[in-house]
This record gives sequence, structure tokens and C-alpha cells, in this order.
Amino acid sequence: MRITLATWNINSVRLRQDLVARFLEEAAPDVLCLQETKCPDDQFPSARFRDLGYEHIAPRGQAGYHGVATLSRIPFREVSHRQFCGKQDARHVAITLETGAQPLVVHNFYVPAGGDEPDPDVNEKFAHKLAFLKEMRDWFGDGAAHDGHPMVLVGDLNIAPLETDVWSHKQLLKVVSHTPVEVEHLDEVRASHDWVDVVREHIPPEEKLFTWWSYRSRDWQASNRGRRLDHIWTSPGLGSACTGIDVLSGARSWPRPSDHVPVTAVFDLDRL
Repeated sequence: MRITLATWNINSVRLRQDLVARFLEEAAPDVLCLQETKCPDDQFPSARFRDLGYEHIAPRGQAGYHGVATLSRIPFREVSHRQFCGKQDARHVAITLETGAQPLVVHNFYVPAGGDEPDPDVNEKFAHKLAFLKEMRDWFGDGAAHDGHPMVLVGDLNIAPLETDVWSHKQLLKVVSHTPVEVEHLDEVRASHDWVDVVREHIPPEEKLFTWWSYRSRDWQASNRGRRLDHIWTSPGLGSACTGIDVLSGARSWPRPSDHVPVTAVFDLDRL
């Protein structure tokens, strides 16, 4: 069984539902995980996406901020979510796909951005980000997040871990999203379940790779000051089933774009 799974921080799903529809029609992933939907569940444009064949939708939203949603052409066996750090933020939704004898769990995350000052003592947003990552680490580490099924973790994790995941390692070392303490916390999350960064399995770590470009750049392509904030990880046994990765950087030039672009992975589950 072949499954194509994509992740995209859409930066308001209602404002950019035309872009989502375009991506669904042109790329036709089996599953699309959206972040920063900024939309309560009762206002999510489900009908628009169901008309395109995505009949199975798991929104987890709130008014004006945050929010995640997973759209699928494959039926869900189960939908769940977790609230992190005792907050009501809509930052996680998990779905279990009906993929035959071996179900596939997909975790869709929107990790807090962390504000501007990388000091948890003076910046509550940064402290929240680090606490969120610690809770992710512990949750996956103690096995409570899964029942032994293969898992994929995707989303805007708001951290660019490698030197080649940012346009300038030296200049961004003290900028939130690439500071050593954030990278250390993300590495601990990844180690908690031996997650495989399948994007970097297919695109060598030596190669510059970005999924986000600031709106502040008048010409994002010319300056190319990007960061790789959007990730696709798999549980250890699933990594070898990933047969391809695509980063649709051209979507950054679509009309009224998100500042992020879709990242897609293809899985051949018959390899498991």
C-alpha cells in the first residue's frame, strides 16, 4: 500500500482555502496535515475539502490562533488530541489510519514559536516552548502516545536543528528557532522514540533546505533567507518505507501565500 502524506503550516485555513484546494488538486496527497489554521472547528471549511475527495477530517482549532487539522482520503480508525503544558491551545491532533492489518498513527503538531527573546526567565513564550518540548519528550518516551503501531510525526516544530536548515548558522545562533537550547530540546524529543528524520534521509544534511521564508523579505527567492521549520519524522521501523520527499518551495510564490510551504513524504507500507 502506497501512502502520500503532506504537512503545511497554512497560516489561516479560511483565508487560504483556495491554496489548500490547489495543493490537494495538483499534488493529491492521501493525507494533509495543516497547522496554524486559526479557525474554530465549527467554521473549518470542511465542505470545500470533502468536495475534493477528502471526506475524513480531524480539525482541532480555536478562534484566531494556533490550530491543527488533518484531512484524509483514507478512513480514520481513531482521532485523539493532547493538551500540553496545561493550556487550552489547539496544537496537536492524532489520527489512526485504516491501512490494513497494521494501522498507521499520524501525529500533527504545531509547536509554540517562542517569541523573540531566547531567555525563558524573561520570555514566557520561550519558557512555554521549552516546556512543550519536554512534555513531548516524556510523552513519547514513556510509550503513552502509542500502542506499538508505526507512527509518523509531522508539523511545524518551529525549530531548524541543523546548520544547513538555516540561511546563516552563525547569524541565527541567538535567534529563536535555531538556538542551541531549542535544538537540544528537539534532539531529546527525537531520541525519546528514536524518530527518523526522513526528510534528511532523502535530502543530504550537507544540502541547504528551507520550508519557511519571512514575509519581511520583499523578494524571498533572491534573498533566500529561509529556515527548515516543518518536519516529517517516522518511528524507527517505518523509516525504510519512505520512498520519496518533496518540498514544494514554489508554493511560497502562490497568490497571498503562507510563509511556509508543503513538505510531502511517500510511504510504501508493503516494505514493513
